[in-house]
Amino acid sequence: MEWVILAVLTLALETSCDETSAAVVADGRIILSNIISSQVPLHQKYGGVVPEIASRKHIETVMPVVHEALTAAGATPGDINVVGVTYGPGLVGALLVGVAAAKALAFALDIPLVGVNHLEGHIFANFLAHPDLEPPFVALIVSGGHTSLVYVRDYNDFVLLGQTRDDAAGEAFDKVARVMGLPYPGGPHIDRLAAQGDPSAIAFPRALTGENYEFSFSGLKSAVLNYLNSAKQRGFAVNAADVAASFQAAVVEVLVEKTLRAAESCRTGVIVLAGGVAANSRLQAELGRRTAAAGLRLFFPPPVLCTDNAAMIACRAYYKHIAGRYADLHLNAVPALKLGQ
Repeated sequence: MEWVILAVLTLALETSCDETSAAVVADGRIILSNIISSQVPLHQKYGGVVPEIASRKHIETVMPVVHEALTAAGATPGDINVVGVTYGPGLVGALLVGVAAAKALAFALDIPLVGVNHLEGHIFANFLAHPDLEPPFVALIVSGGHTSLVYVRDYNDFVLLGQTRDDAAGEAFDKVARVMGLPYPGGPHIDRLAAQGDPSAIAFPRALTGENYEFSFSGLKSAVLNYLNSAKQRGFAVNAADVAASFQAAVVEVLVEKTLRAAESCRTGVIVLAGGVAANSRLQAELGRRTAAAGLRLFFPPPVLCTDNAAMIACRAYYKHIAGRYADLHLNAVPALKLGQ
């Protein structure tokens, strides 16, 4: 494979949960390769990710994935200018595998090592998908472990507006799906089932609807579980599609309302959606409808860049590298979001 020589080639690793990923990205925005080895089949029989199993699988997979990423990019190790790696948040054992591999690569190649916050990586996935996107904007990060609203003032200047106080939206999706007998990961299955149901059939609660930017989905999850258990005890038939649609509508309504209010407060005309739940069809549709009505621009990545991947980590690492911002790699006390480091 031949390509024009560009200024900076970043090799990045992502091992925060159950995907082992390596990518090569040129000048921060051009994906030359993005290899993802998923462990979903390995964890499905347990109904969720088992940290010890995930860590061991990362150890087996990380270097073959790095080799595949370099080969697919038509690059050699000597062509790489900077190594990026996710340092948190995530499963500590899984993170340690990626960090150890990245440290070894950076040391052997005698090039800089850049630590990347996983949530910042999700935001930066949008820069890969949309070449015309520039800060400032409000970002809604929705994933299995996190739900956060962030005002991105510049490439290295963030303000955390609010985040979940308990369960993340994606976590609630997975737990409700499990109780409904749907496979792991539950989010896509809830989304497909909800398309056949009535989102107004069941009045599930909306939490923290006041003038704030924080989220809470634990009560909603409990309300769905109580509804299902009560119906079972009374012998009532449950319309699973209506349950899925009503639950999903409750999650999406809160996410959309708070995001639009944040954009108005920050006086920005751009909203960015990021994280695994960014692929949810109702969230995309409702946020798209409301932003269009308000005259705002909405950006979100394609599905492959919504879920965990190393290309987004490479993008974030590049912008930290050119600004001379290098994070330390302490994994024992990673905050929910390390802003602007």
